[in-house]
Amino acid sequence: MGSFGKLAKRALDTNMPVMVEIQEVIRGAKNAMSLAQGVVYWQPPKQALEKVKELVWEPHVSRYGADEGIPELREALTVKLKKENNLVNSSVMVTSGANQAFVNLVLALCDPGDSVVMFAPYYFNAYMSFQMTGITDILVGPGNPKTLHPDADWLEKILSETKPVPKVVTVVNPGNPSGTYIPDPLLKRISDLCREAGSWLIVDNTYEYFMYDGLKHSCIEGDHIVNIFSFSKAYGMMGWRVGYIAYPSSVNEFATQLLKIQDNIPICASILSQYLALYSLEMGPDWVADQVKDLVKNREILLEALSPLGEDSVKGGEGAIYLWAKLPDKFVDDFKVVRWLATKHGVVVIPGGACGCPGHVRISFGGLIEPDCRAAADRLKKGLEELVSGGMVE
Repeated sequence: MGSFGKLAKRALDTNMPVMVEIQEVIRGAKNAMSLAQGVVYWQPPKQALEKVKELVWEPHVSRYGADEGIPELREALTVKLKKENNLVNSSVMVTSGANQAFVNLVLALCDPGDSVVMFAPYYFNAYMSFQMTGITDILVGPGNPKTLHPDADWLEKILSETKPVPKVVTVVNPGNPSGTYIPDPLLKRISDLCREAGSWLIVDNTYEYFMYDGLKHSCIEGDHIVNIFSFSKAYGMMGWRVGYIAYPSSVNEFATQLLKIQDNIPICASILSQYLALYSLEMGPDWVADQVKDLVKNREILLEALSPLGEDSVKGGEGAIYLWAKLPDKFVDDFKVVRWLATKHGVVVIPGGACGCPGHVRISFGGLIEPDCRAAADRLKKGLEELVSGGMVE
């Protein structure tokens, strides 16, 4: 390594971000259509963008704001959490997206050498957050083979047998990459198991508004529970980077420790972005519901495109913006299949190996308007038909 000295083991031992690898695949394939990244095709509300445009000349927008977020946004979020999520004893910190919220929490709750629990298929960035903070004991639990729901029986066993007890258990609801929703009784059981064992439960609610077929999202609150939320998907604010943490008000010192971490990473989320979040929030959940309802059509289009894999091979789509598909048994190297689909068929998906489940792929139905989704689906179906019948022929 010469004059650079030795690089940190925790960085070297952290997985490469799969989206960085996928972006390279997209650049290398000619005119590939992406069903990969977890994005939505809409922009923030027009009225909110118009209002925020006027603020760029305001001097305070270019200065630092309160570490925990601008007061107006935090007040609005406190109201939203009570009204929509039934979280009545939670304090709020605004972060630069839900990913930063998760890193803040890992730094506040975990020490190097602690053990933590996730469930496969897991969200790859959460796994990386544990890796890069020195958590070497990441216990990955199974999902139910039929539903992909976290296996609570396994969790009960792990929490009672692992010494010291795992510091954190984390779930995404609805799931990324699974696209499944954890039913309320199961989420409550997971919460009860964590409370009894003395473990923290982090619930990532990034896709709270992305529920289909009459399902309704609900949150759970407790002295051992931290909830994470995001503006990125619901309000089409991916590039504006605003998320937030709802943490138990009853836990003394939590706010202080979070402030130390926040001040050392972004100081505060972008002030302009926070105002856009505030103005978007004023549009209300109906605005979001209006965007989300159109994704049902995309989901149907892509379910049909995945039909060559067989009906039992495809799961998810109850919530979030994802379908989860098992490749034929002989294709364990899913990244090879992803590269082949990109270069030969011009369509890009995420390899399941990045989520702890080799031999699978994640398909996003959020990022393309319907005509483009149809075009991408045609390419995907053709590719999968070829894969199933003849394998990967260049």
